[in-house]
Amino acid sequence: MNRIAFKMQLHKGFEAEYKKRHDELWPELKVLLKATGISDYSIFLDETTNSLFGILKTVDSKLIENLPAHPVMQKWWLYMKDIMECNADNSPVSIPLKEVFYLP
Repeated sequence: MNRIAFKMQLHKGFEAEYKKRHDELWPELKVLLKATGISDYSIFLDETTNSLFGILKTVDSKLIENLPAHPVMQKWWLYMKDIMECNADNSPVSIPLKEVFYLP
């Protein structure tokens, strides 16, 4: 099992909207994420900076490399692009984080 951590940036004033959209996560996106081997996926918000910190587990980190090409993922990114920093392809700017400590 691989653990992956990353950070993203939410636009100020969209904290409640971000939570609402994730509380109402599309069933087809849930299915896609699980089918890709993703589990224990959490996103945390630093309310002082509006930085988002995500962490997830995956059985094979290579499986998630195909997510950007999936239509459901592209549709989700388009839906989210108005409330967070995004790349030209609408994907969120996502910075991988290096693990420096782990207590199993």
